[in-house]
Amino acid sequence: MKLNFLGAAREVTGSCFLVEALNLRFLVDCGMVQGGRTAAARNREPFTFDPASIDFVLLTHAHIDHSGLLPKLTRAGFKGAIYATPATVDLLGVMLPDSAHIQESDAKRSAKRSRGEDALPPLYTLQDARECLQQVRGIEYDREFAPRVGVRARFRDAGHILGSAIIEVWVTEYGYPTKLVFSGDLGQPGRPILRDPTPIEDADILVIESTYGNRQHKDLSATEEEMIGIVEKTLFERGGNVIVPAFAVGRTQEVLYHLHRLTSEGRLRQPKVFVDSPMATEATRITREHLELFDEQAKRLAGWHARGENLPYLHFTESAEESMALNQIRSGAIIISASGMCDAGRIRHHLRHNLPRKECSVLFSGFQAQGTLGRQLVDGAQRVRIFGDDIPVRAAIHSVDGLSAHADQPALMAWARGFKQAPEQTFVVHGEPSAAQNFAELLQQQLGWQVSVPEHGQVVPWPDFLAIER
Repeated sequence: MKLNFLGAAREVTGSCFLVEALNLRFLVDCGMVQGGRTAAARNREPFTFDPASIDFVLLTHAHIDHSGLLPKLTRAGFKGAIYATPATVDLLGVMLPDSAHIQESDAKRSAKRSRGEDALPPLYTLQDARECLQQVRGIEYDREFAPRVGVRARFRDAGHILGSAIIEVWVTEYGYPTKLVFSGDLGQPGRPILRDPTPIEDADILVIESTYGNRQHKDLSATEEEMIGIVEKTLFERGGNVIVPAFAVGRTQEVLYHLHRLTSEGRLRQPKVFVDSPMATEATRITREHLELFDEQAKRLAGWHARGENLPYLHFTESAEESMALNQIRSGAIIISASGMCDAGRIRHHLRHNLPRKECSVLFSGFQAQGTLGRQLVDGAQRVRIFGDDIPVRAAIHSVDGLSAHADQPALMAWARGFKQAPEQTFVVHGEPSAAQNFAELLQQQLGWQVSVPEHGQVVPWPDFLAIER
């Protein structure tokens, strides 16, 4: 058997792992690279394998950096099933067509700029996304299934976003089973809405994320106090707006949860909240349809919401005209909009109008990858380019890591300690090099595990992990 690291190796995005066994090939995730000048070109590169030779795909969750190249995969000849949890299936029905719309829009703008000369076609089309969705199959958490003879798999709750999964896979070769565990993105335990990540007791091979492998989040109470301070000072003292770049799936719903609860408890004066993302609106609807995946506190809050009790002013925009009208609001508004890393979507318009204003604030609630506009702002850029214009940054920039959907270093270590015995080999992925290396060293030092940080494109044969093919 061979494990191929085709994405998210020494970087956070582009999740893609190829497992090759006797007469068997399957992928875990097929995600888009996000952030940086080379991202678009990398997403256009041909797959390093024949898509028609892949038997099936196991998908950890719906975020585009894990699922965004699935339509490209199916268009290139992949005919097998794509397995995911039912909530992930529902979210893919929104996110993949939205991604295709972005690809088509970007291609039209490129063609207009180049006047048709050497214009690049869309990475994939809306029709490609729709055809891809026909191959998606929903499998409930904790249910073993057999995607093919000689393979068993099971999705366990990862607590990251709605439907996110840790994947257990048992592959049998020559009569001997090997258990692989892919953590996917793990959620921070004790956070609202979703349940905590499921402990896993054993694995021969563990592939574990490390997005925050070198950092610790603030606790929830400190995070909420920080959030209250930002909103109160910006809206009610300085008379500005709070702009929240948020991923349409996961971050938007959790930010709304906090605003709703803090207002309901009287800890926050009622703000005017606008969700300016059609996809986030649809994702919020899907979230409410999966109450069985909520923790008890979130279920109670959903009950208050259904009865209309103690709600802040909340409006979901639909049209482009409604979105543009928000830019006329000078004060008193919290505007939540995608994308979370500010590299696309309506959020860029709101930043363009509010970044130059010192009375405003920008509140980041999630990880910002290297090369993204969000990362530039978090790193303290004084000026940024948006739609070709040079925009001064006078607004206050806040990064509230306690709202992150990712487990921090202590939470990652706590989940790793749930294994009753050390995996024979652990691979640390989904992290920038410093975070991945720091976390790998911690696993080695504190747990005594055999750990490595694979490089992009590295191929590791089992059971001889010392022989590395490139």
